[in-house]
Amino acid sequence: QVQLVESGGGLVQPGGSLRLACEGSGFTLDYYDIGWFRQAPGKEREGVSCINNGDGSTYYADSVKGRFTISRDNAKTTVYLQINNLKPEDTGVYYCAARLPGVTAQAMCAMTTPSPSGMDYWGRGTLVTVSA
Repeated sequence: QVQLVESGGGLVQPGGSLRLACEGSGFTLDYYDIGWFRQAPGKEREGVSCINNGDGSTYYADSVKGRFTISRDNAKTTVYLQINNLKPEDTGVYYCAARLPGVTAQAMCAMTTPSPSGMDYWGRGTLVTVSA
């Protein structure tokens, strides 16, 4: 079965750090742009960070700039989201998504709702809870 699998979520205190990972199951991420999205309870899904496969260009939402870092390993099998200085408002389910190249990283992060021109794959999410 072809799917994306996220890992690394958990319960962390404010100010703490987590590293989320996104891997392909049944396929590799070599040719895909990858995005991280999150959905807080009662809120709409938002794109927090995306990375283009070709030139490695990245996009970060204003709310996470300076605290989140997206990266991919050299083999392009895994995409990471390093999250530092976590805040309670970072709580939510974090999803990764894959899309064949064709738009900027910023445009990809704006694709938060399903559409024919949207993502090729979505993961099932990993829960991040920030609480004292």
